Amino acid sequence: MFLRLFKYLWPERYLPEPEQDDPFDENPPPRGPGKVGVLLANLGTPDTPAKKDIRKYLGEFLSDPRVIEIPRYLWKPILHGLVLTMRPKKLEPRYAGVWLKEGSPLMVYSQRQADGVRAALEEAGIDAVVELGMRYGNPSIPDAISRLRAQGCEHILTVPLYPQYAASTTATVVDAVTRHASRLRDQPELRFIKRFHEEAGYLDALAGRIERYWQEHGKPQKLVMSFHGLPRYSIELGDPYYRDCMDTARLLSERLSLPRGQIEVTFQSRFGSARWLEPYTEPTLKALAAAGTTEVDVVCPGFVADCLETLEEISLECRDAFIGAGGRQFRYIPAINDDPAWIAGLAGLVARHLQGWPTQSRT
Repeated sequence: MFLRLFKYLWPERYLPEPEQDDPFDENPPPRGPGKVGVLLANLGTPDTPAKKDIRKYLGEFLSDPRVIEIPRYLWKPILHGLVLTMRPKKLEPRYAGVWLKEGSPLMVYSQRQADGVRAALEEAGIDAVVELGMRYGNPSIPDAISRLRAQGCEHILTVPLYPQYAASTTATVVDAVTRHASRLRDQPELRFIKRFHEEAGYLDALAGRIERYWQEHGKPQKLVMSFHGLPRYSIELGDPYYRDCMDTARLLSERLSLPRGQIEVTFQSRFGSARWLEPYTEPTLKALAAAGTTEVDVVCPGFVADCLETLEEISLECRDAFIGAGGRQFRYIPAINDDPAWIAGLAGLVARHLQGWPTQSRT
């Protein structure tokens, strides 16, 4: 505190020797427009499937007031007294069961998406630096922005990898970016993509993934579109997430030419005792089996990269629930991940939002 005061009162004693241009030069050299950066942002993942890393990740994730919208004084004792004590132990085998040799599935596929977009932009003659940042965990959003700034990026487009907008997902990414920018003396110009649930590149890639799966394995009696759940009160407070999900389901159904009776739209990953968006995925699957449906495929349009919620909760837990209730065939259709059609669609979305910035290739 005292050092900060001295620096303020006598700054000339603490200023470093200038390494480059004199900031007070009356005739400074020409300055270019700076590079363009693209920050792809996803939710995040523990560094390893070990309890200590899961606890650290959950501690950051569940401390976000946009994720848990109850007063801090009520939630904090529950989080540290119960959730972070018990849940990591329960989640450890679940994470270990889906972990890939290269790491967490979410991390692996998100990095492949970043690499794919970088290559696609370069091939299109667009000069842009692409980095991946996670909202919770590593690599963090501040670290990703620092890497972009270190490479000379004066313009940064942030792309939250959530097709449907929710305050607990997309808005938290915006929060993290702007919070970091608020600490910078020299801020870059910022842009954000709010949602892409109606984008042709996303919907065509998703429909193509499903159609190719059916060409190889045949069609089921029912297709269940399972979106991540959200408390109902979030929608009542004005969150557009439910509308975005239903729009996605309608547009995807049209592309697949599926009649209404062949589709079920559900919501998964309920947390806590509050009422969430309905119908819930697992009870719906049990009800379908009990009513005589023997074959279902499940797709998760809200996830562009496979993760614990798709590979374990849907592919394993929901499968067991459906088969246990009398179903015969349950199949999970993988997320679009690093599908070439999705990489092309994502790169096209990025390129469109970069218009007006200095992206002409310098090669």
